[in-house]
Amino acid sequence: MQTMDFFLILLAVIATWRLLCLRYQRTHIALLGRHLASLQLERHMETLTQGYTRAIHEKDEARQLQVLDTFAQTERAVALQIQALADSMQQESEQATRMGVLSFCVPYIEQFLPASTRDFRRLLHIHAAGLRHVVDNLDHWGPKDRAYHLSAELYLLQHSCHWFCKSRAVADARLMVRHKVQRQQALDAVSAVTRSAYLMWLKDGAPPAHRV
Repeated sequence: MQTMDFFLILLAVIATWRLLCLRYQRTHIALLGRHLASLQLERHMETLTQGYTRAIHEKDEARQLQVLDTFAQTERAVALQIQALADSMQQESEQATRMGVLSFCVPYIEQFLPASTRDFRRLLHIHAAGLRHVVDNLDHWGPKDRAYHLSAELYLLQHSCHWFCKSRAVADARLMVRHKVQRQQALDAVSAVTRSAYLMWLKDGAPPAHRV
């Protein structure tokens, strides 16, 4: 009987935890969704990630460069819209934009364990500055290398948004399923500007690099 009681209590705890997670995640999804609603960021990002993959698989180098060149306008649009998203999210309170650094979802962790959270607003500014750096090609990469690094910037941004909305474990899984890329691989492939600011943010939540 005692064993049965224990399992019933455990089941109730798990169910309550799951409900709290879903409610907490829905709050984050709704918050980010409000700021994305007026943007075409997701569509532009999909155009670029799919287009870069197609271009890289072109056997003829001249054709490859020609395809990459067609994305210039979309790249600029993505850079502008990510900056717009980062600026728009600044309207939200820090309490509303904290995200846990643990791999799994801990509902309302910012209220009782703030040291284990980071500010999503700052992370978005890191992504905006890093993407602008690559779009402007300040490291003077060739077209193919530039597309490779820009893809990584977009993958890492997607990962951050999924992390904020769900959890780091879910974001890791989605990145692997959608793009066959691990978070560390994306982090290794982004610009040094993004990587250094991201690692600093992850370590202690310090302010991001200045916008470019």
